[in-house]
Parts: sequence; structure tokens; C-alpha cells
Amino acid sequence: MTEVPETPAEFETGAVVRPYTLTGGRTRPAVELGYETLVEARTPPRAGMLPERRLILARTAHEFLSVAELSAHLALPVGVVRVVVGDLVEGGQVTVHTAARPTEATAQQLLESVLHGISAL
Repeated sequence: MTEVPETPAEFETGAVVRPYTLTGGRTRPAVELGYETLVEARTPPRAGMLPERRLILARTAHEFLSVAELSAHLALPVGVVRVVVGDLVEGGQVTVHTAARPTEATAQQLLESVLHGISAL
């Protein structure tokens, strides 16, 4: 396997790439991703991939990392990382794991359940 650099600063080109070029000018990811969304690689990094994508795949091959953690590792804004991860999700290269967020109905059911439990005491 090709060794993946630790940070974008170590990429062989040394050229500065503007964040909007990494996202094709897009500001929203193809899929909804929160800062806390965990990312898991499904495929190994390949030669010819953009360095940021290779780094995401390499970093998440053996451990889940959140979008915010990936942002710190890549030294890129969270919004850019969300778009890149969204592209990887659409390409089937990563899986994301999100925490279920309670809806208003679920929260009300939980409160009613707790109330009934307290009443039964």
C-alpha cells in the first residue's frame, strides 16, 4: 500500500489548494453530516485519488473518526470535510454512523413513560 502523508502539508506537490477547489465550489454535502458523525472506510486509499480523500480513507481504515476530527487532521474547514466525506459516502468508499436524534414525538413518549413509572412507585 502507498504510504499516506500525515497532513496535507506533507503532500508531495507542495502547492496550496483553495478549499473551494476540493469541493467543486459546493458548500453543502450530498448527505447530511454532523460534526459528530463517525466515518468508517470501506475501501483502501488508491493511487490517483485526491490526497484529502486518500488521507480520510487511511485515517478511518482502522478506527472511526468524527467529521470534526478529520477536519483537524486535514487542517481544513469542517464544511469542506463534510462535502468531501459526503462524496465518499455517495461513492461507497466510506460508511457514516450517526447518533439517532430524538424527535419531538419520541421525546414526549419518553417523558410520558417516565411519568407513568414515577406514578407506579
